[in-house]
Amino acid sequence: MSIAPETYRPSLKPYPPVYSSANEKRRLARRIERLLRKHYGPPPRRTHDAPLDVLVRTILSQNTSDRNSHRAFERLKARFTDWTAVLSAPTRQIEATIRVGGLAKTKARRIKAILSQIRRPCDNLSLDWLCAMNAQEAAKVLTGFKGVGPKTIRCVLLFACGMDVFPVDTHIFRVSRRLGLIPERATVKRAHELWDEFLPQGLAYSLHLGLIEHGRQTCFARRPRCPHCCLRGLCRYYHTTFARYMTSPG
Repeated sequence: MSIAPETYRPSLKPYPPVYSSANEKRRLARRIERLLRKHYGPPPRRTHDAPLDVLVRTILSQNTSDRNSHRAFERLKARFTDWTAVLSAPTRQIEATIRVGGLAKTKARRIKAILSQIRRPCDNLSLDWLCAMNAQEAAKVLTGFKGVGPKTIRCVLLFACGMDVFPVDTHIFRVSRRLGLIPERATVKRAHELWDEFLPQGLAYSLHLGLIEHGRQTCFARRPRCPHCCLRGLCRYYHTTFARYMTSPG
């Protein structure tokens, strides 16, 4: 039976502990993965897209909704026969094609610059060879592309190469802070570094998709649905903010 938020009155139990060591956070992350899997179901079966496709798609996803970035990528693939055609096209044409995704001018220039950078040493517009490297080597290569940060790098390695690395998107960043996995004032760069330290082996894909789903359905940036949260027993935000507010006099 669902509980109406306006009538829910939680009891104040002791706060969850402050998770300070990597081992403690690793154990917590395993529990989180199990709870998310139970609540939302198992993640979809993995498919490995071409690394260059994932790279461009992730660039298009920056500062926009999933729906708009998907539309921009589909239009780009429909308009141009391959990445060589994108590289050869005028920047303004690329910009017009991806306009629905927002920041079209910046993204068009960035995509074209990356394609040019790939072509220079390889004479072949492909990043498939990245998947033969280890994660550290592949990340170093991707770091050399302008505008490619830690989330984009890890998206390419996780979704294209099947590596056990963990991208932190806006939903994961928010949920991780509320759970106490990363400090409230941590930067996105620091959040990636911390997740690298305590990520349970083999759970990157499941945790990534599960936490994103949780951020979309329950742990909203504004007015999170705390009474309905499957993680509330582990969540410091719930115990220090929501529960205390709900039980305060008046």
